[in-house]
Formats: sequence, C-alpha cells, structure tokens
Amino acid sequence: MAEAGRVVLAADHGGFVLKEAIKRHLTSRGVDVLDVGTSSTEAVDYPVFARAAAEAVASGQAGRGIIVDGAGIGSAMVANKVVGVRAGMAFDLATAKNAREHNDANVLTLGAGYLAEPLALRIVDVFLSTECTAERHRRRVAMIDAIDANRGNAPEGPHRPAGSRSSPPMSSPDFDLLVDRITQILAANPSLLVPPTCAGCAAAGATECPAGGHCVTRCPDTVRSMIACVGPGCRVSAAPGVGEVPKDLASFIDHTLLRADATYSDIDQLCDEAAQFGFASVCVNPVFVKRCAARLAGSSSVVCTVVGFPLGAIPKEMKALEARRAVREGASEIDMVIAIGALKSGDLRTVEEDIRAVAEAAHDGGAILKVILETSLLTDDEKVAGCVAARKARAEFVKTSTGFSTGGATARDVELMAQAVDRKLGVKASGGIRSAEDAQRLIAAGATRIGASVGVKIVKEARAKGAT
Repeated sequence: MAEAGRVVLAADHGGFVLKEAIKRHLTSRGVDVLDVGTSSTEAVDYPVFARAAAEAVASGQAGRGIIVDGAGIGSAMVANKVVGVRAGMAFDLATAKNAREHNDANVLTLGAGYLAEPLALRIVDVFLSTECTAERHRRRVAMIDAIDANRGNAPEGPHRPAGSRSSPPMSSPDFDLLVDRITQILAANPSLLVPPTCAGCAAAGATECPAGGHCVTRCPDTVRSMIACVGPGCRVSAAPGVGEVPKDLASFIDHTLLRADATYSDIDQLCDEAAQFGFASVCVNPVFVKRCAARLAGSSSVVCTVVGFPLGAIPKEMKALEARRAVREGASEIDMVIAIGALKSGDLRTVEEDIRAVAEAAHDGGAILKVILETSLLTDDEKVAGCVAARKARAEFVKTSTGFSTGGATARDVELMAQAVDRKLGVKASGGIRSAEDAQRLIAAGATRIGASVGVKIVKEARAKGAT
C-alpha cells in the first residue's frame, strides 16, 4: 500500500460495523487512523460525521478520508460541500481505482448496505494505493479545484459569515425563520400537538372517541373519509371487540405463498388473485419479488417479501443486504424474522440492532418493515420485549409468526402485542388462519393486517356472510 498519510474514518450507525472493520484492517497495516465517529449503532445523522471527516481532510489533519453510511451517496454529497474535498463513491475495485487515478479523490464513501466486508476492504486498499499521475487527469482535477477557489473567494454576507468558508454554516437566518414559522403555526393550532381523535368525534367537539376505538364499525363513513384524505398508505387500527369489519376485510390481508415448491404459475395466480380481490399485498420469497412487481403493476396490491426467513439466525448485515436487494427489485414491504435466540437470551441490544439494520435498509428505499416475533417460541415477557425493540428500531409492524414453526397466530398474542406497542405500530397476525371467522377474531383483538395463504377463501366467506 502506497503512503497515503493519516486516514480519517467516519460513519453513521448504518456504517459503524464496516467502519470498525476498516479501522482494524488499516491499523494492522500500520496506517495512522483518525476516527471521528460514530461510536455505536445508535441512530445518528450521517451529515454530522461526513462533515467532520471532510473537514479533517480539508484542514490537513488527514491526507485522505473514508466515510461509510447505508448507501454511500449522502455522505459523498456532504463531503463535497466542504472546500478542498473531492469525494467519490466506489462500489467495486474499478470505481475505487478510477476515483483516485482519474479524479484524485481525497475522500472515499462506501455504502455498507451494498458491500460485503471483504470487498469493502479491497476497495479501501485500492483507493489508498492508487495515485493520480497522468497529466491529462491532473489538468482536469485542477479545473475541479478552481471551482472551489471561486467559491472560497465569494464575498461575505449574511449567508456566508467569516470563518465558515470551509463548509456551510449549520444554522442560518433562513433556518431561524423556519423555526419561528413552525412555532407560530403550532401556537395557533395546539391540536396539532396532541394525538388525533376520530374525525367525526372531533367535528362534534368530543375530546375522546365514544366508539371506544371501534370507529371502523360504528363510524365507517368517517373512517373512509379519513383514509381518502391520508392516502393509500393509511392503516386503520381497531381496538379489541371491534367485531366484523364491513366489506373491507381484503385490505387487511397479505396474500401469502412461501412454500419451497411454489412454481411460477403458482406465483402468477397469487398475484392475479391479489389484484382481483384487492388484497394489501402478496407475500413471497425474495426470488419472486421482481416477477410479482411486474405482474402487479397498476394494481392496488403491493409486493411484500421475507428477510432472514424462517429462522432469523443470520447476521444483521446479511438481512440488510437481503432487504436492500428486495426493495431495488420492487418490494414495498419487508417481513423480517427477529433474532429469536438473542431475544430468548435477554440480549435486547442485539435484537434492536438487528431490527434497526433492516429498518434502515427498508426505509432508504421507501419500504415499510414488519418484524416477525415467532410468538409460539416466546414467553409473554419475551413477546413484549420484542415488540418494544421493534418500536424503538422504527419498524412499522410487529407480526406473530412465520407459519413455519410450532404454532401460529392467536387472538391473545395479537392483543398482547397491540398493547405492547401502544397501538402505535400495526400488528400482523399470520400462521394458521383458515377462515373469515379466524380473521375477524384476530382483527377484533387488534390485528391491522392478516397474513394468510387462503385469502381468497376468507374473502369469499366474508362476502357470503354479508349477503345473508
């Protein structure tokens, strides 16, 4: 490895594990490393750490910098705002070499969600050992630096105070004006600061919903109006005892086919049924995501897939990679299996980190995350702990079962989970649901989504019952 001088390292929570591996790798080779954070997988804002690394390079504290976040894109944008920095993102050896040889990049950004550790370390080695020597490339790099020179000589003013030329200020009059405006809006509308009640009840001046959380059955027109206002991503929760949900059962259902022997024909039929009956999604194994996304194009049903399925016993980095690929191929929802062994061992930090890694991957692509607890293997305390971890890690749903273990969904578990997440997350009931009666019982207990392989049967039963 050629002499690159001191190397500054930085990462957000999504890149922390890979940053630590890079640090060990470089330190073992005698490289002087400056680590500017982050120091754990606790959620942080990547611009803070990307800026710190970029400014270390710009000020001469380090010769080169390496920044790791989930995708590597955001950190490159931040670093390139700092005068004197030429940051390039690399995703293979060729792009790492090009960043140095053609562009004389002094900062490398990496996406932990897209790179396995061995490849990332090789990319780092290439980046640190390659030089920009060709005159044609150096001439073009000088043109890049000339842009920085012009920016650095810009006249001072209210938006560029003295002493801030190396990077944009973290605060500005515009920011202060925005805060003031938000404060004025909240002061004039204090209802925005409290949880909303049923729209119909609020219109009537009530502070609490007299339907007791049963608006979906007692005030269906109001709920439908609310859903129409919020949009297709809205999810309506129901309190225990809600009873039969009129005509809307299909929208609760993830139409599921996770058998190992599922054929292309089976998957196509699953999609066609989902589109016909208006199911919330089809839930399939990852190899079918792209096929389902194409088949369901234009329908209201979306594609859901599973991650770490069915045991949950793989490293969080692998789960995150699974999720990122699924989202790229068209998945809008991810159902991940929790680290069951860690949960039963009481290692709640590992459980939360496992969920957060997948949540970050899903949310980066605009997908939602459901966390499968496998309730048949857990005590009540473990179920609650798993739900709490899912909420802390910013999942959107908790889910009872894979359907591949010793038991499936029960109304008692659904009610326990709904209470554990304080009804702030959705609850998906799955496993062993065979009839409309089963589905309605689970919805009454608090389920906001049903995972079932017999969704068509359930809907037909519900419609037949409604017609009698």
